[in-house]
Formats: sequence, C-alpha cells, structure tokens
Amino acid sequence: MPLRHFLLALAVVAVWGSNFVVIKYALHTLPPLTLAVLRFAFALVPACFFLRRPQVGWGNLAGYGVLIGVGQFGLLYLAMRSQISPGLASLVVQTQVFFTLLLAVRLRGERVLATTWLGLVLAAGGVIVIASHTDGTTTWLGLAMVLAAAFCWACANLLTQRAGRIDMLAYVVWSSAFAVPPLLVLALLIDGPQAVAAGLAASDLGTWAAVLWQSVGNTLFGYGVWSWLLARHPAGRIVPMALLVPVFGMGSASLLLGEPLPGWKLVAAALVLAGLAINLFGPRLLPASLKPARD
Repeated sequence: MPLRHFLLALAVVAVWGSNFVVIKYALHTLPPLTLAVLRFAFALVPACFFLRRPQVGWGNLAGYGVLIGVGQFGLLYLAMRSQISPGLASLVVQTQVFFTLLLAVRLRGERVLATTWLGLVLAAGGVIVIASHTDGTTTWLGLAMVLAAAFCWACANLLTQRAGRIDMLAYVVWSSAFAVPPLLVLALLIDGPQAVAAGLAASDLGTWAAVLWQSVGNTLFGYGVWSWLLARHPAGRIVPMALLVPVFGMGSASLLLGEPLPGWKLVAAALVLAGLAINLFGPRLLPASLKPARD
C-alpha cells in the first residue's frame, strides 16, 4: 500500500476514534437526540443533491437509516450523556462485530469457526471486566445501552450485506433521510421542546463544529475515503486498520478529557481488541479442513 493511502486510512480511523470525544463535547450543550437529528440532517443535505440514490430498495434504505440513526447513535448519545465514558463507549460498541456474526449464524446459517468462538469469549471477558467496575462515569445502564447500540449496528450490517455491491457513501447519505424524522419525533418527546430550543440557542461555533465533525468528517470523509480505499486494495489490508478505532477513542479521551486509564480498563481493552484481532486474523491460521467450504 502506498504511504499516502496508509495515511488516509489512519486519518479515517483517527476521525472515527476521536469522534467519541467530539460527541461528549457537543453533549455539554445539545440534548442527545437533538444532536443525533443534526448529525444526520447535515449528513443528508446537501450531499444528497450530489450523490445518486444507490440501486437498492427503499425498504432496505429505511431499515438501515432507522437502525443506525435511532438504534445505534440515538442509544449511543443517550448513554454518553451521563451513563458511560467516551473511551469505554468507543471500545464496547465494537462488539457489533460479534453481534453481526451471531446474527449471520442465526438468520443465514453461516458456520462459526473455532477462532470466532475464541474471539467472542475474549471480547465477552472484556465486557465483563467493564461491568464489574461500573462507577460514577460508567453504569450498568450505560453499558447495556451501548451494547444495544452495537446490536442495532449489527442488524444494519446485515441489511448492508443484503444490499450487495453499492456506493457505501451514497447509501449512508440517502439512508439518513429515514433517520431524521423518527429522531426528530423522539427529540421532541424525550429531550423536550424547551431543551431542544435551549440547546440550539446555547450552541456556539465549537458546538456546530462538533456537529459538522460528525456529519462531514465522520460520515462523508470517513465513509467516502474508506470506500475509495477498499475499491483499490484487498479488504485484508484495509479492514484491520479499524482495530485502531478504540485505541484512538480511549487515547483521545484520556488526552483531551482526562479520562483515567486504570489497569482494569487496559485489561478490558486488551481482551476486546484481542477478540477482534483473533476474529479477523484467526481464520487465516486454520487448516483448510476446518474452514467453511466454498460453493
């Protein structure tokens, strides 16, 4: 891989990882579901006028938009408001990888390799370590909400697989049209009209920059560049870079927000990352007889 392509991939995972700190910053001013509305509204407009709608059914787009908008980010923002720290949120949400695998086994009958089970056990061990150390910054409710967000992300992944080979950036942009309306209704019901109005009135340039970081940086730049790289290199060279997302997430939370990194957090991170790495690289080490047969 050329150095400039490697640096682009590194920039994407850095944006995705540090986004958890940006979310926390924005939540100091904006209510969580209001922030989610703004994120997806700015991801949709004006990009939808420059990107053609992907050749996929409206039902698929709507399902993806609701699962990602309301299910993943709605729950994530609600949890990060006061129930879980940004660093741990960036780590726990990566369990979507294992939820995706288990759903594929349950719904599509895919075979699970021994390495997948090993990776799942290690990642589950990391989550248990986190659950056993809930404190004022991370609660059982926050952990459960982020796990639910990861599950919704996994469900959305299955819809993406069903959509086939598509322009992922256009897919994310157009699906945002289905995320905004339910999020707006929930913002009015849960955040409340007064809190929505107060949050918007109190927003300064820093708050709007945080919103744009998520819409333009996290979505348009992130998905756009990632898709561009995957079109030019084997997935095995690009996808492993995603393992750095929680590294950037926990690192930026520690540096910028002063989030402590006690030994138990490092152990939990090591277990989850080891599980993800084994799931990603483990199948290459298995004998051919233990790998799923190909049609």
